[in-house]
Amino acid sequence: METLEVNGTRYRVRNKDLVIKQSDESPRVVQMRREFAEHPSSGLDPSRLAQIMQNAEHGNLIDQCYLAEDIEEKDGHIYAELFKRKACLSGVAFEIQPPQNASAQEQKDANDIEQILRDTENWHDIIFNMADGILKGFSNTEFDWGQYQSYRIPQNFEHIPATFFQLKQNDQREIVLRDQTGIGESLRPLNWIQHRHAAKSGYPARSGLVRQLAWPFIFKNYSVRDLAEFLEIYGIPIRIGKYPSGATDREKSDLMQAVLSVGHNAGGIMPKGMELDFHDAAKGGGSDPFMTMMGWCERTQSKAILGQTLTAEAGNVGSQALGNVHNEVRIEIRDHDLAQIRSTLNRDLILPMYMLNGKSYTGDPRRKPRLVFDTQEPEDLKLWSDAIPKLVEIGVQVPRSYAQDKLRIPTPEGDEPLLGKAPEPAPITKIEQPKPSAALKHALAALKATHIDDDTDGADVLTKRLKREVAPAFNKIMSPIEELVTNAQSLPELLEQLLELEDTLDSTEFEAVMGQALAAAELAGRYDVNEGE
Repeated sequence: METLEVNGTRYRVRNKDLVIKQSDESPRVVQMRREFAEHPSSGLDPSRLAQIMQNAEHGNLIDQCYLAEDIEEKDGHIYAELFKRKACLSGVAFEIQPPQNASAQEQKDANDIEQILRDTENWHDIIFNMADGILKGFSNTEFDWGQYQSYRIPQNFEHIPATFFQLKQNDQREIVLRDQTGIGESLRPLNWIQHRHAAKSGYPARSGLVRQLAWPFIFKNYSVRDLAEFLEIYGIPIRIGKYPSGATDREKSDLMQAVLSVGHNAGGIMPKGMELDFHDAAKGGGSDPFMTMMGWCERTQSKAILGQTLTAEAGNVGSQALGNVHNEVRIEIRDHDLAQIRSTLNRDLILPMYMLNGKSYTGDPRRKPRLVFDTQEPEDLKLWSDAIPKLVEIGVQVPRSYAQDKLRIPTPEGDEPLLGKAPEPAPITKIEQPKPSAALKHALAALKATHIDDDTDGADVLTKRLKREVAPAFNKIMSPIEELVTNAQSLPELLEQLLELEDTLDSTEFEAVMGQALAAAELAGRYDVNEGE
């Protein structure tokens, strides 16, 4: 059994099922952690809903929280819209930024905290569970501290149901754990992420969306119930049996049995001379009034949760442009939700981590690192990358740090490799050919006189000479290759034999002849150039 002490009061915790408060007199049970859920939505009517909301304003949140659970479970449309709003929060990237003009140690402390959070496997669950406050007005997550090397790290994050809490009797702004005294127990410091999500301004009991969604939830359920009754009564054609005058009681009974059975069994028998007619009861009426009411309720719910309707349903009219505008409204709501979650995390998680681990911590809360979500959209990057060069061209002095901050591009550290524009190739300049010496001119003249007649192209003469002089060396290399090709049984076998032969071939003689030929060709080319001059 673990013993805790908070504000001079000692606590004993046993298996997280119950908490016992120790006093000088005797221990007593403060809070039971196990209880059966209630479902106030069963038989809910406007007067009962008004009473639930009034009790919440007086500090008793349990019925309102259970009602929020029921609404999310029973109404598929509300669940889908809330899931959209909550799911888009958990995947947003984040970083831990040091304070302005941070020292080297402050920068290191911020980096250490960021690394610890990135190593937290259930980080997405933490954000998703904090977003539960959108519906209920608040969301509390309990955690404890573990040791990793020299760091104290938060661990074992557990989202506690909202029904475990109540408002403090003498302070409607404070949320405390419910207990049997009715007063409540304050939450232990440094062990809770206490998130208040204000969907609207007001005290926690009135800030959740449950109060806006409960009314259309009731009206929609009335319409669903009435539609079900309509279909039950009028959805199946009315069956009317006709018996002739003078029919006996036995004949009437047989006809009634046939009327009752033909609806379920799609067949039946009756005495001859009797008739059975089917009448369309729904003719002249229909389900349109009920569907209209249900549609209005769902559109109201979508507006309350997402701020619009076109990203929730297509509707009868709409356009892509209008849909894009509505999607921007949803993005603005996402950024607003993230701003509230960020404030809570900076207060209840980042600051305690900095206090316990930061070597630069001095007690000044203004110098704490801060968590920042990256809410920048991809098109924003293109907009800034186009605008900044144009501003610089007209003389606007843009600091490099400002541009990197707007573009979310970190400052390079040390010898970190950098991306850059490929260097342009150097311009091609005409190279002055050196004037040949008298000895070189004499040698070229002798070479040309020996092998080139006046009517013969010099290139053809050199090509023929190269072919003649390189033939023995070339044949020496190609002879074993030709032998392998002739005797090969298959292409894979030939490939394997050629790879083995590669290291055994001697190309020294061939390379020497080719070198002499290329040198002669270069000399001949220079001679032709100089002769032309």
